Amino acid sequence: MHLPEAAAGARILGIGSVQPEQIVTNADLEKRVATDDAWIRSRVGIAERRIADAETSLPDMAIEAGKAALKDAGFDPAELDAVLVATCTMPNPIPNAAAQVATRLGAGGVAAFDLNAACAGFCYALGVAADMIRAGSARHVLVIGAEKLSDWIDWDDRSTCIIFADAAGAALVGPATVDAEVGVGPVSWGSDGDNFTLIRVLPETTNKLHQEGQAVFRWATTAVAPIALDAIARAGLTPADVDVLIPHQANLRIVEAIAKKLRRHGAREDMVVADDIVHSGNTSSASIPMALDHMRAAGRVRSGDVVLLVGFGAGLSYAGQVVVCP
Repeated sequence: MHLPEAAAGARILGIGSVQPEQIVTNADLEKRVATDDAWIRSRVGIAERRIADAETSLPDMAIEAGKAALKDAGFDPAELDAVLVATCTMPNPIPNAAAQVATRLGAGGVAAFDLNAACAGFCYALGVAADMIRAGSARHVLVIGAEKLSDWIDWDDRSTCIIFADAAGAALVGPATVDAEVGVGPVSWGSDGDNFTLIRVLPETTNKLHQEGQAVFRWATTAVAPIALDAIARAGLTPADVDVLIPHQANLRIVEAIAKKLRRHGAREDMVVADDIVHSGNTSSASIPMALDHMRAAGRVRSGDVVLLVGFGAGLSYAGQVVVCP
């Protein structure tokens, strides 16, 4: 039996993202539910979010983000080996998003599948892609996190309509031929199925997304920092080596709590911390790659920076890894 040639590891070659044009501000939501700007900012840190129109589908956004990542890398989609779409908001489970995304990008016939780990989905998919490349199953994998959460929100539910939004973010992942080029560290992942009811769709009632906000907050502010520290250790680094922290953009208070705990364990005071949620809302699996793309465009993260990614969400599922910014 002959096995394919393995690679030393994987690295990110390009990134991209897309958001809908429509901006929904806190003032807009005040007209619909009993809330106001100060209440929303104090609890989740969001000022505005982007919502797609009815004609824009989840695969549409995934394709645009994928195109942006391929363009950033200067890579021909015909050379792809696989397309992975991390999502939990397809309107129907069949067919998947990935096959149609691959074909519409010009990569028809490649391996293509969806991965549902909710808000941890991008980090899960990035880990899968890196392992595929390291094992020799693929050389170039396009990883996309895409969500159209607006389809699953009860816009009269103050606990969710203020938080969630639509977007897609993508990364092209390719081989590192020598150890020094490796730019995606080992994934630290897991699940907490005892708490599966904390974030879920309620098919028996509204068929809309429901979450126990305070319980999720307590879990995230307790459980996520150890996951992040484990990802750093698996990469053979220390917290002081991290230049940029990009946690899932779930809640600004959660993001700040994670950063505070990492600094207690040796992360630098000048470590840059993503706050994309302020103007993008919680976009689930799209939030991490989109935040990386936005931060690079703004000059807050530079090529070669050591970036810690950590996603967490429904399941409960969590995953994180250290990457090098392309």
